[in-house]
Amino acid sequence: MLYRQLGTSDLQVSEISLGSWLTFSGGIEFDQTKACTAAALDAGINFFDTANAYGQGSAESAWGEILSVHPRDSYVLATKLFAPMSQDPADFGLSGAQVHKQVDASLQRLRTDYVDLYQAHRFDINVPLEETVEAFQDVVRAGKARYIGFSEWTPEQIRAAIEIGGEGLFVASQPQYSMLWRGPEAEVFGLCMAHGIRQIVWSPLAQGVLTGKYHPGRDVPADSRFGSPAMGVARSRYSDEVLTAVQRLAPIAEAAGMDLATMALAWVLRRSEVASAITGASRPEQVYANAAASGVTLDDEIVALAETALSTVAVTEPKLAVGAVDGVLRR
Repeated sequence: MLYRQLGTSDLQVSEISLGSWLTFSGGIEFDQTKACTAAALDAGINFFDTANAYGQGSAESAWGEILSVHPRDSYVLATKLFAPMSQDPADFGLSGAQVHKQVDASLQRLRTDYVDLYQAHRFDINVPLEETVEAFQDVVRAGKARYIGFSEWTPEQIRAAIEIGGEGLFVASQPQYSMLWRGPEAEVFGLCMAHGIRQIVWSPLAQGVLTGKYHPGRDVPADSRFGSPAMGVARSRYSDEVLTAVQRLAPIAEAAGMDLATMALAWVLRRSEVASAITGASRPEQVYANAAASGVTLDDEIVALAETALSTVAVTEPKLAVGAVDGVLRR
């Protein structure tokens, strides 16, 4: 496993990290979560990303129990806030009160005194940005978080936050990024690098589509990650045209001596702006397979062939940040 510096922080994070969105929030049993976490640590993965909204705290609680037996300085822990955490309409967003309330609740579930990275899961258009930034600064000063990040913020929102908080407060951006979803390249990557912020990208395998296991004209298995009800919005983006294009990648990967998932992860990690690619897993063998992509390099010919194969379907324009409805973050 190779490691990269997370922005201007002193955090060294594994190129492949482990996320917990659809799996550890209730998609798999606790024993499977424990086995996948053990496999991650064994494979050299030191970066674990979660959120308070994943299973309404259940993903944080699972990792709180599992990781608490390991030395706290042996792993990098990140969580997020924004989405509704109860039926109370005020229990939502990035107000100062919510930031302080939710960080304390997350720390309790995670069984730790601090998180290494605390992130705004989305931008809150209903709260003055100055209030949110001040609350994040308070959290850092209190020692409850070492650094701050954000997910799916627009370039305008990022610039405004840096202007208010100054350099060094924000060290991470978490956008969706994959061979099929290249929007952050247009503005976010360059803007963030100019201010010492690196990317920890989610869905680098496009919710499993870039493994090649989903085929055009076939039903999605109900027990697969892509068959999850939470994937309804995302699933609609992957038409038979997209799935057909992805199938064209398989022989390119084979010719390069790797499987499609490894090529897709290596394609993401070829960018110096990316510190880590967040992957999900429901079985230890998936963790090991993903971890094996660290350090894999793609030559220019392979990159060109892959991008040509997807040229008619890859999304390259910037994507606007969106909110959450009924506790489910819309991607």
